[in-house]
Amino acid sequence: MPETPEQSAAARFDTVLIANRGEIAARIQHACRELGLKAVAICSEADREAPYGSTADSFICIGPSSAAKSYLNQDAILLAARLAGAGAIHPGYGFLSENAAFADAVEKAGLIFIGPTASSIATMGDKISAKRAMMTAGVPCVPGPDTALPDDPATIGRIALEIGYPVIIKAAGGGGGRGMRVVPKADVLHEAIALTREEARKAFGSPSLYMEKFLEHPRHIEIQVICDDHGNAVWLGHRDCSMQRRHQKVVEEAPAPGIAPDIIQPVGLACVEACLQIGYRGVGTFEFLYEDGAFYFIEMNTRLQVEHPVTEMTSGVDIVQAQIRAAQGHVLDLTQGDVTCEGHSFECRINAEDPETFLPSAGVVTHLALPAEPGIRVDTHIHAGYKVSPYYDSLIAKLIVHAPTRAEAMARMREALAGTEIEGISTNIPFLRALFEDDAFARGETDIHYLEQWLKLRRAA
Repeated sequence: MPETPEQSAAARFDTVLIANRGEIAARIQHACRELGLKAVAICSEADREAPYGSTADSFICIGPSSAAKSYLNQDAILLAARLAGAGAIHPGYGFLSENAAFADAVEKAGLIFIGPTASSIATMGDKISAKRAMMTAGVPCVPGPDTALPDDPATIGRIALEIGYPVIIKAAGGGGGRGMRVVPKADVLHEAIALTREEARKAFGSPSLYMEKFLEHPRHIEIQVICDDHGNAVWLGHRDCSMQRRHQKVVEEAPAPGIAPDIIQPVGLACVEACLQIGYRGVGTFEFLYEDGAFYFIEMNTRLQVEHPVTEMTSGVDIVQAQIRAAQGHVLDLTQGDVTCEGHSFECRINAEDPETFLPSAGVVTHLALPAEPGIRVDTHIHAGYKVSPYYDSLIAKLIVHAPTRAEAMARMREALAGTEIEGISTNIPFLRALFEDDAFARGETDIHYLEQWLKLRRAA
């Protein structure tokens, strides 16, 4: 009897190498287990005692503590995959997750990259080509040209005047809040261009810049998509990620408060159309600025997001499993009509850092107590006795809650934060507890600048 498409797809791989560390490595391993797949974990020398190593089918040390010599070492990761007999590599988030060259190398090695194709990553990773693709698909974009800035100062000045001050200069290959500078008026434009070009060259290997209108009081809204290789795509509702410090997200929620379904639906459908046009596969996130009832596309993350749990809690869809199934070649098992988002969810990023100075805090966790009540979820890899390394990002856990309403979800998060105890290192839990007592945040009256202003007022008090 000939093999069905589903059987053929399922045979593409049965072992996944997880090219990451920390809570996301543990999360992906859990998804693999539920799908009946073997999981191969890797580590640097600093992560040899990581708890997810003991539950993996294989645990391979690929290099020294430095990320450049381990988690960013493409040759070492590919060698580990071959040694372990893995048929696919899941990059998680960060590290090599949005590296088109790595995705291409994985495929050329005869393995499956659990994510979009290298060409999709390249298209959406360059902010200029991404904006052009989104404009073609009818996705609303921030005012500004879809081309790189020229070298001629006079032409740059004319572009800024056409957009209207204030403007923002961004690195075409940028991300993570780096390579951007706000320009309030014409007399500082050319100095800002020179500084940002040099910053972009050093950080991203390219001095290419672009310019957009700077929105003064926007919110940061995201739309989650899932696509298969068979021309199917859906969006799973929206998130608000406006609570940011130095362009880094601190708290996320779903859905974004105060946005009516008839306003968000056309944007979500446009995102789906954009995915179909570029042949996107797997999961991805469209990021927008939202101001005065209008959406403006800023970038697409071609990977799993840190904040994916809030969408999982409201949609009921396991996004990591869906991502793996898409890479296996399965047909998406839900249509847009099947997607229903219920209740409200918050996620707090718990970091090993001083709650006042935000300086990283390495050391041994001497005591750990986590909440386990209904409606509360904790994604973490740490335990009592775990040594927090100084080599990597300070994220050590994600505290997620879900409740029927936003007010109830906020109350549940207060309860969850009160019941979370981590000793031996400093964490940002006191800071998060104070934030969830803030009246403006409780009312949903915040934008992407609110948290920085809130922190300034606290320091001045």
